[in-house]
Amino acid sequence: MAPMLRYVRKLKCAQNVLHRPASIVYCFSDTAVIDNRGNGFVRSRGCGFLDTRDAEASLARRFYSTRTKISSMEPSISCLSRNKAKLSFPVSNFKSTSIFSRPASAKFYSANSDFPPHQEIGMPSLSPTMTEGNIARWLKKEGDKISPGEVLCEVETDKATVEMECMEEGYLAKIIKGDGAQNIKLGEIIAITVEEEDDIETFKSYEVSASSAPPAEEKAPSKTSSTSSERDAEPVKAPESKVSQPEVTSLSDDRIFSSPLARKLAEDNNVPLSSLKGTGPDGRIVKADVQDYLASSAKAVPQAKVPTGVSLNYSDVPNSQIRKVLFQVTASRLLLSKQTIPHYYLTVDTCVDALMRLRCELNSLQEASGGKRISVNDLVIKAAAMALQKVPQCNSSWMNDFIRQYHNVNINVAVQTKNGLFVPVIKDADKKGLSKIAEEVKNLAQKAKDNTLKPEEYEGGTFTVSNLGGPFGIKQFCAIINPPQSCILAVGSAERRVIPGAAPEEFEVGSFMSVTLSCDHRVVDGAVGAEWLKAFKEYIETPTSMLL
Repeated sequence: MAPMLRYVRKLKCAQNVLHRPASIVYCFSDTAVIDNRGNGFVRSRGCGFLDTRDAEASLARRFYSTRTKISSMEPSISCLSRNKAKLSFPVSNFKSTSIFSRPASAKFYSANSDFPPHQEIGMPSLSPTMTEGNIARWLKKEGDKISPGEVLCEVETDKATVEMECMEEGYLAKIIKGDGAQNIKLGEIIAITVEEEDDIETFKSYEVSASSAPPAEEKAPSKTSSTSSERDAEPVKAPESKVSQPEVTSLSDDRIFSSPLARKLAEDNNVPLSSLKGTGPDGRIVKADVQDYLASSAKAVPQAKVPTGVSLNYSDVPNSQIRKVLFQVTASRLLLSKQTIPHYYLTVDTCVDALMRLRCELNSLQEASGGKRISVNDLVIKAAAMALQKVPQCNSSWMNDFIRQYHNVNINVAVQTKNGLFVPVIKDADKKGLSKIAEEVKNLAQKAKDNTLKPEEYEGGTFTVSNLGGPFGIKQFCAIINPPQSCILAVGSAERRVIPGAAPEEFEVGSFMSVTLSCDHRVVDGAVGAEWLKAFKEYIETPTSMLL
């Protein structure tokens, strides 16, 4: 059974909460617990097992002696089906948010007695960093029957466009947020579903009330004010139970509390936790605090003022949700990379004549077998992965107190889309053949353009390749390291050059490609970076060695 509401002491009118008959009683007392064995009993810490009739009277007496006085809390009941009911309370009257400690769920049960039993579907959290989303399009229409596993709509998150699936069987009665709805907060109601088809017509005029919105987190009151309020609102002291109460852990001043995800993100981006202010429970630092810090450190430079009297023609292009968040995160990460990572750059020219001949031979075989064509970039990815096998120091990350050297060679490949730059990852590229690499690169690039990349398809890279030569004809450039990686390879275009021949006064023509390796000097020394480039050049100029 789903976890029940617990540790809520600030309620009164308990006789309105308990209803007979019931196989399970919802208890809101610090002295009673649920006996979840289907026997219709409530186990009270002070008086053993009670049936639901005795429990009602016992718990009511205990509620009237609670320490804090709360304004009227009249529960309401929404029947979810013919055999079960759910209790619902006005959220605004809760001073504690412990019962709503989970992130905003995608489903809320309404207690509106003016309408038949229904479910309010809220905007779900579909990515770790998502705070709001957009409705790309609805795949179901009002009145359609829905079943578990069917796709209701496509939601545009900060990372990609994700399909939102239905969890329960029923009918889509009302769409609150239609196609193209933007900036929908997590938990905000987007649709209504019902169990009975006859109830659909009732919701044509349904409007979301303010009370139906997801509960906003309230800051915990200070210790002094809470103590004084409890002292003022204590009419009669009830006999204290002999059972020991759960200990409340006090946070010491010399220890910083943070979530594991926040610690890892801060560690990867060299952000001291002592400089952050936690917004989580009891001041705990959460992932959003670290992201806000990174975003604030990448504030845009104020625009220069336009001289008076000068008029400019321009148009403002709105950013999509993905582009807006992606640019914010990318800008903050790259700014942090340039500010905190000591970059240095190594450039080498590689002859690609043999590589181009091998590519032509392989593509003729691929066409005959119906496989994907192999590009120069696929050969570069393979050569980079093989070079990382030879020089594993470049397949590492700076971890402040130590250097972490990875045993997996996962190559991120930069892909430009209309929504910005994506870096899908080819995992274990050193162990895959050219045909497999070519297939994965093309599939992931298409997913990036369609905004359908999953987190596991762009996370976990250990080295990055950025190619501006083939698509754009850039001769040579220097790329910014993608933290927490320590190296990134910038690939330029190939060009024909005249080179000295074997005999005096003889000349030959060859194709050369410039590549530049950006290194983190804390991890990769200059000689190590040069050794990696040497190994890479050997694989490019003798590409058949990659096939061994």
